[in-house]
Amino acid sequence: MDPPTSLGDLAVRARHDARATERLMEGVRELALKYARVRFARFGAEDLAQDIAQEVCMAVLSALPTYEHRGLPFEAFVYRVAANKVADAQRLVLRSATPVAAVPDGLDDRPGPEAQAVTRAEADQALALMEQLPEQQREIITLRVVLGLSTEEAAASLGMTAGAVRVAQHRALTKLRALMAAREASVVA
Repeated sequence: MDPPTSLGDLAVRARHDARATERLMEGVRELALKYARVRFARFGAEDLAQDIAQEVCMAVLSALPTYEHRGLPFEAFVYRVAANKVADAQRLVLRSATPVAAVPDGLDDRPGPEAQAVTRAEADQALALMEQLPEQQREIITLRVVLGLSTEEAAASLGMTAGAVRVAQHRALTKLRALMAAREASVVA
């Protein structure tokens, strides 16, 4: 098994090494898939997340020959491509019709409409609170809490230091707690 290598190192080697290209695309796909799954979690759109990850891989692979290191980690480049592809897909999803499910062959043991509505309402509340955060803090919470990336991985993806990510994450969580407390206080009052 090959030792772990950063995506940036693989990107440099991938111009001349097919194995490095393969490993790079595996890493890019994993990062893009995690990001897309989080962004489309409330829609349950696994197929769409897979499609986005594939589009990110194709975009990164086609940009690889002209990619120039500009001081930011390669992960930040991949993350930006993924964010753009997700935004494109969100626009498409919001404009398109929702297909109707086929008649099921057997019993459906998934949560019923009431449980789905409660889950969706809770997710919408959490997303509404997160929307009140600055964009950078929102992205840090997504990468760290939802995707489970390490501080170093999130820092590399955002082009920040690990310390700056920790501070921004702490501030974001503190603000979210305050927003939740304010919301609960207004509901009780």
